[in-house]
Amino acid sequence: MRAVLLSMLVLLAPTLARAADLLVSVRTASGRPVADAVVTLPDVHGPSHLSGPYRMAQHDLQFDPFVLVVPVGAEVAFPNLDKVRHHVYSFSPAHPFELKLYGRDESRKVRFDKAGVIALGCNIHDSMVAFILVTDAAAAAKTDANGLAVLHDVPAGDLTVRVWHPYLRAAGNTLTARGQGRMAVTAEMRAPPEHRGAY
Repeated sequence: MRAVLLSMLVLLAPTLARAADLLVSVRTASGRPVADAVVTLPDVHGPSHLSGPYRMAQHDLQFDPFVLVVPVGAEVAFPNLDKVRHHVYSFSPAHPFELKLYGRDESRKVRFDKAGVIALGCNIHDSMVAFILVTDAAAAAKTDANGLAVLHDVPAGDLTVRVWHPYLRAAGNTLTARGQGRMAVTAEMRAPPEHRGAY
């Protein structure tokens, strides 16, 4: 039995040695951190590192979070925490849908079976805007308020990194870079709507 365990450890050792964390910093040219940027590794395959439950809440007449990243096949809850009713919709080609008027402490769910960007709005409150990025990448993470995203247990060596943000000034709102270990990505951003504030 001990020989079998030792053999398994020997076989696993190269895989364990290759796994590492990748730290990606996303900033503007002036050095300001870019929050809510989604970082994916399109060439890393396998089961998704993302875990639910997934939720896009409505409160204070805004969606929360502003950007949600989920794997293909994820079911997302849309709880209404406001005192007013909301009517959530998306015309996005990846998954158009409509959640007709519902009130406080009520919730609806939508399953997203296709990769793509889902832009959200509310038919009642025009200032409510948010995005769901549905990804088929195994490794994905979102930058925090400091513009940092950490992807865990990824292969060592040079990796292709894809960075998406709804206000990124690039084709498809996406940048591609290569690197390893620690990466710094400079993003040229469009001004967000006034109600969203700074990056």
